[in-house]
Amino acid sequence: MKQSVLSVSRTTGRLTSAARILPSFLIVGGQRCGTTSLYRTLAQHPLLLKPVLHKGVHYFDVAYSRGMSWYQGHFPLRVGASLLGRRYRGRPLAFESSPYYLFHPLAGERIAADLPGVKLIVLVRDPVERACSAHAHELARGFETESHFEYAVELEVQRLAGAEEFLRAHPGAVHHSHRHHAYLARGRYAEQLDRLEPLFGRDRMLVLDSHRFFTEPERVYDRVMKFLGVPHLGYPIFERHNGRPLPKPLPESVRQALSDHFEVYDTQLARWLEGDPSWRR
Repeated sequence: MKQSVLSVSRTTGRLTSAARILPSFLIVGGQRCGTTSLYRTLAQHPLLLKPVLHKGVHYFDVAYSRGMSWYQGHFPLRVGASLLGRRYRGRPLAFESSPYYLFHPLAGERIAADLPGVKLIVLVRDPVERACSAHAHELARGFETESHFEYAVELEVQRLAGAEEFLRAHPGAVHHSHRHHAYLARGRYAEQLDRLEPLFGRDRMLVLDSHRFFTEPERVYDRVMKFLGVPHLGYPIFERHNGRPLPKPLPESVRQALSDHFEVYDTQLARWLEGDPSWRR
């Protein structure tokens, strides 16, 4: 029943796509860094309009072949947005959150070409914790078959070998391991941010430390409102979503080895966060 409703909604959206607004900003990642929590926080603002059907449209990574009409069909109608704009005396902004956009080698180029002027929000967290959380997440969803985190990390280089080249050579393809098994690669945030910067410019990218978002939500929310240029209409309800307990504690020796691996990349994050990451303090 749910799938039938979604199918009808998508068909209706595509037929009326020209009457719908496109996103003004995107939450592009990183995966398991609090993107769902930020998405639901921002969706409480009456001028920030989420997709009609679901959080992540995943157009610019795995559904690009569906075309722009399909994508635009996911967002609210202009007439409704206009009414909200008059009511709250501000410009309504549509948005979505697809955390694979940050890591997919073609997503940034596609976004820059199709959504000129769009702003990007990126969340980052301790990459060791992110890797552990991602493994537990993929295991629970059935996309990972190796139950031992340490061995899954050992397999990563082999699993991802040639993945970016494959995706660039086959733009409509999906690479299972690139999407679901990049435990360390996705935590090298600076590499991904440096790839996006020439496409969007530093002033259109906001990078947030997710630890600070969860411990100082009002302060981070203020930064987001300023970045987006929307009126501050009071604070929303701040809640944590999609948390998943780890199957077992990570051995300290493994944690230290991974922390050492990420140190150089974490250092490069300082210019994006205007200071050292919280997990390096």
